[in-house]
This record gives sequence, structure tokens and C-alpha cells, in this order.
Amino acid sequence: MRIEDIDKNFKVETNIEREGLIFQNVLNTAPFKVHGLMYLDGKYRRLPEEIAKGTNPGVHSLHANTAGGRLRFKTNSPFVAIKAVMPTVYNWVHFPMTGSSGFDLYVDNSYFRTFVPPIDLPSQKQYESVHDLDGEMHEILIHFPLYSEITEFYIGLKEGCEIAEADAYKTELPVVYYGSSITQGGCASRPGMAYQNILSRRHSCEQINLGFSGSAKGEQIMADYIAGLEMSVYVQDYDHNAPTNEHLEATHEKFFLTIREKHPDIPVIFATRPHVADNTFGNYSGQRAAIIEKTYNNALNRGDKNVYYLDNAALTALCGNEGNVDNTHPTDFGFMSMANAFSGIFDKILK
Repeated sequence: MRIEDIDKNFKVETNIEREGLIFQNVLNTAPFKVHGLMYLDGKYRRLPEEIAKGTNPGVHSLHANTAGGRLRFKTNSPFVAIKAVMPTVYNWVHFPMTGSSGFDLYVDNSYFRTFVPPIDLPSQKQYESVHDLDGEMHEILIHFPLYSEITEFYIGLKEGCEIAEADAYKTELPVVYYGSSITQGGCASRPGMAYQNILSRRHSCEQINLGFSGSAKGEQIMADYIAGLEMSVYVQDYDHNAPTNEHLEATHEKFFLTIREKHPDIPVIFATRPHVADNTFGNYSGQRAAIIEKTYNNALNRGDKNVYYLDNAALTALCGNEGNVDNTHPTDFGFMSMANAFSGIFDKILK
């Protein structure tokens, strides 16, 4: 007998018609593994709620958005289905719902399809979707939404298929990213195109995305939390959210030094905003970049040999001023340009 015939609590209602379709909750269920998220108090989160609440209201509101979340496993199922319960769903005119609320399916590390959310998802609060495969054994990667919350997530496969663990990441300690809405992934057309997700696939590295739209302001409680994480690389990228130049200068180096005290040897990458247009009208971005570069140069002058700096020119080298959707947030083209800039450093530091 099937488990859902024995215990009705295991049965997941669905409108998907596939012979032998069985849904499983991926939470703490081997060989499925969710990366980049923790499950606490009934929902997936990027950090504990008490840390988020103690940082600022924006971080508290966004900390359960699933940016950077991934599900990985192997299977020979002839189809892969999902069912997601999402109490908070974001919908904007300049950000596709496939990016803010969709799931991306990658097969053997190559993009295959997107589990496209319905247009009425904000009122419906849940959806299910399915894509057919060839029935051969493949490694499956599903990128979670960038700007929505998930309380329940089920994966649907054919009854009796093989399921195995995905290969381990080559770099198992995570790359930790702290920054703004750009770090969180706005406005990628789909989750797989956020630059951190590109880098995770390209370099086979674990990651934690601590990007908080409009809310990454360099608070000490966040610095202390990040310093307490195990990580392979730290990326500091909150230029956009510091309310003033003075605020950025007062917090940027202090934030880095908190991390460096607990992690004296890991590579640290400082990034400015990828914002070509600002360079055309005044020097606002230039002033910000000078503050960030000062943190970098001070570290070099102290003998720190494991710090790196990416400025606007490097981050937009591929896309120029064509890589954004609203003079701020990158398109997929902009995110690919950023990923290429980071890759130049990752090639050196991820051995």
C-alpha cells in the first residue's frame, strides 16, 4: 500500500494529472536537501526571526523571502512537479512574477523550465506546476522565489522512481552575501538569474543570500550575526541602502572589521552599486565608491592580503547602461554582467 493510503495526513491534493504522481514534503526528508534556508516556526527563513526583528522593520518583513533557497536531489522520474503554499506574495509592474514568486528547474546544472506562477497567485497563495523529463537519472536543482514566503513545499515524482542525493558542492562552506534589493535578486526575470545563483551553479558553491530590499543599512546586530556564520567567502554589498554618504562611512569599515575579527583568513569582496547612469549626472556614486574603496585600501595597508574590490565599471563591463530595468535594479543582462565580474575573483579564491 502507498503511505497516503495508510496515513491520510500524507495525501496532498492536486489537479495535476500524471500517472503515479506522489507528492512528498521535502522538509528534513532525505535524500532531498534544501540549501540556503532554515525552517523555523512554520516557514522557511534566511535567518532567525529574532535577529531580523532586532535589525529593522524592513529586514523583519523580508527575512522569510526565500532568495538563495535551493532544493537539490537526483531522480529518474519522468516528471517533476511542485506544490507550494506561499502566505506572502509580491507582485510589481517592473519585476516579473516568475522572478519574485516562481521556481526555476535546472537539470544537470542547465536551465530547463520555470514553474510559472498563476497571475492570481497573490490572492490564491498557493500553486502547483509540473514539467516532463525523459525518465533517465538526472540531477535536479530548483531555485526558490526571490521575493515571496513559503510555509509548505512539496515535490511530486512518479511512484517507485529512484531518488538519490545530489553531488556535494565543491565549496561546501557557503559564500555569504549581505546587501540590498540587488543582492536579494530584484529584478531578475526568474530566480536562476540572480547573480548569486549564477555563481553557485558556475562554481559549484554553497551560498546564503542576506539581501534585504531597501533595508541593508549595516547595523551591528547584522554584522555580529554574519560574523557568527561558517563561510568560505563574504561579500559586502549594501551601498544602495545606506541612507547617506556619512552613514555608509560610519558603518562600512566597522561592519567589515566585525567579520574579519571572527574570520581572519577568508576572502572578503567589497562591491559598489552597479549603476552607470549615476556617473553621467554628478558624482554621487563616485563618492560612495570612494568610501568603499577606502575600506579596501585600509585593509591592504594593514597587511590583509585576502580582500577584493569590484567597482561599478567592473560590475557593468558586459552590460554597460543597458543592464537595468529602472535605473537601479539589474535585468538578467545586468546580473550576468555582475556574475562575470565576481567570477574573475571566484576563479582565484575557490580552490
